[in-house]
Amino acid sequence: MLYQPPVQDLMFCIEHLSHWNEVSARDQYSQFDLSDVGAVLEGYAQFCAEQIAPLSHIGDTLGARFDKGRVTMPEGHARAYAQFVEMGWQALTHPVEYGGTGLPRAVGAAAVEMLNAADMSFGLCPLLTDGAIEALLLTGSDEQKAAYLEPLIAGRWSGTMNLTEPQAGSDLGRVATKALPRGDGSYGISGTKIFITYGAQDLTENIIHLVLARTPDAPAGPKGLSLFIVPQKLVEPDGTPGAGNSVNCLSIEHKLGVRASPTAVLEYDDATGFLIGNENSGLEYMFIMMNAARFSVGVQGIGISERAYQRALAYARDRVQSRPVNGGSKDAVPIIDHPDVRRMLMRMRSLTEGGRAMAAATAGLLDIAHHGDDPEIGALAEFMVPLVKGFCSERAVEVASLGVQIHGGMGFIEETGAAQHYRDARILPIYEGTTAIQANDLLGRKLMRDGGTTARLFAARIAETEAKLARGDAKAQSIGTSLAQARGAFEAALDWMLDNGRRDIDAAFAGSVPLLMLAGTLAAGWQLAKGAVAAQTALDAGQDTQFLTQKIATALFFAQHILPECTTEQTRIMNGSASLLDAAFPE
Repeated sequence: MLYQPPVQDLMFCIEHLSHWNEVSARDQYSQFDLSDVGAVLEGYAQFCAEQIAPLSHIGDTLGARFDKGRVTMPEGHARAYAQFVEMGWQALTHPVEYGGTGLPRAVGAAAVEMLNAADMSFGLCPLLTDGAIEALLLTGSDEQKAAYLEPLIAGRWSGTMNLTEPQAGSDLGRVATKALPRGDGSYGISGTKIFITYGAQDLTENIIHLVLARTPDAPAGPKGLSLFIVPQKLVEPDGTPGAGNSVNCLSIEHKLGVRASPTAVLEYDDATGFLIGNENSGLEYMFIMMNAARFSVGVQGIGISERAYQRALAYARDRVQSRPVNGGSKDAVPIIDHPDVRRMLMRMRSLTEGGRAMAAATAGLLDIAHHGDDPEIGALAEFMVPLVKGFCSERAVEVASLGVQIHGGMGFIEETGAAQHYRDARILPIYEGTTAIQANDLLGRKLMRDGGTTARLFAARIAETEAKLARGDAKAQSIGTSLAQARGAFEAALDWMLDNGRRDIDAAFAGSVPLLMLAGTLAAGWQLAKGAVAAQTALDAGQDTQFLTQKIATALFFAQHILPECTTEQTRIMNGSASLLDAAFPE
């Protein structure tokens, strides 16, 4: 089945939910209007649908191949990546002074979604490069920016993030890779890193590894980590790749999904590295890259959800099975006419569009925060990032699972493609910080640290949308009522968390994931509700009736079928800690 990028909905979200008027008023973006954005996304959509989507099944079947330290990508990937570079797609959101196009983050999020919907394995390479670019822009020296940013932004070089070691997964304080100063400004980097996405490949001229390591006198734990640039090939004075560095790929992993994305074990044997910023500040710098990657992983979840939904919808229209329960036909009908299949399809659609809407809003807030000086906006943007990552990644697994269910027995057969989406989606709640880590970040850093101030700002903005809905028709009022009930559940859970977080930290963190899912569900419902208001305004002005009517229908379904789950999460948070903490696990 061919992938059809949802450009109309992406543009709707950018125009109405990404704070476009405020973002486009900034000097950095004032040269772009919505017609420019639409033209870019249409071109990118065509590239993703025609050049990248056909690679998905090929890559899943063949996988990346490893032989004697070298990794070979599946058939067609090198050609497609060369086209990706030639068309300048890596540059979309990066600064013009380093060869970028300079488009807003919401446009970049739309591009990330389409590329990863087309083929998540392929999309991981540009995603990690984006993160490396972000880290260098904010923490690199002028010399490092001059040496590395232009080829990274062009896509000729790729970037990786090297955190994990065999004994150090999420606990980065256990990182043992060493960095010995050499006296010429460089360092000798020695150690082993695992789970390095695109740590070895044959697509780019060079790979720029960003590596966490310890200098000799560094303090123990996470405060002793420094960040280093370690090129796969050393860079000559003229900026071209030269001799190979002492970075060796020992193997690549055999994985459940995203099989064409090589996940490497890398050995650094006194490799030449260059310190980024100050010693012992590496974890702070790496979090810049991780924060960008976490947002993008959430957007990957939206892409996988969209692809799974399109495949399930096409199958439901085509598959004829059973007479309708209402007796409207004596013959079997397409399964899309059966109520429960419609329920599953609408759940898939509303979870996908809710995630897309939330990601667009968050991207706009991140841009306003990055190019402004409003601390409230900055705090709200940071509050939303773990919601995008946690909600969209967990829901992608659910949406892909529903896609398999709609296919029935054929969904369990690889040839239909539904199973691949399920397998690919399963990594999303794990990498770049598990769902529990996102929940701990939300509760510990985003909620308790400021005493709930940002969370209450979040709730207050939702209440403003409720007031607009209350002035609308019956559908709008129904959405507003459900949104208000969900917000009430969030505020009750917030109060409970702030109270119990001081008195019983275990009880509070026992409910951290339910809190994350409550807040994420609420945020998605809120943005869909805002979209419903915008859609009704456009309908009243005589615009595209079918698309806009569908937007309102999706928001109403989410409000009536998914927002009530916020109350369930509230119950888990406020009443469920004892049964969780007191549970016994006999030997």
